[in-house]
Amino acid sequence: MTEFNNRIAAQRDILVAVNEAPWNEELFGMSSGALERWMRRNGVEATSTLALLLVDAASRLFFLANKSQEQITDEYKLRSLEVAELTRLIGNAVKLRE
Repeated sequence: MTEFNNRIAAQRDILVAVNEAPWNEELFGMSSGALERWMRRNGVEATSTLALLLVDAASRLFFLANKSQEQITDEYKLRSLEVAELTRLIGNAVKLRE
């Protein structure tokens, strides 16, 4: 259950980082549909640094979701660290509105 909680916490951290800035609409999830809607509503280009980081983070979170019922592997640990770094980069991109 710890892996599940860590994945959910990682997603929550990303949402908090994005939603710290004033947007027309907050980001409510990391699904492709939620990301596309958020980008469209806020005029964020799909090729922007922020959008690319969010899509990358969503992909890595998807991997973690699919592996959360398995033993923690080195790959799972690596992906978790990558998501943490992406969260930091997303926070910076939000501040810079990249």
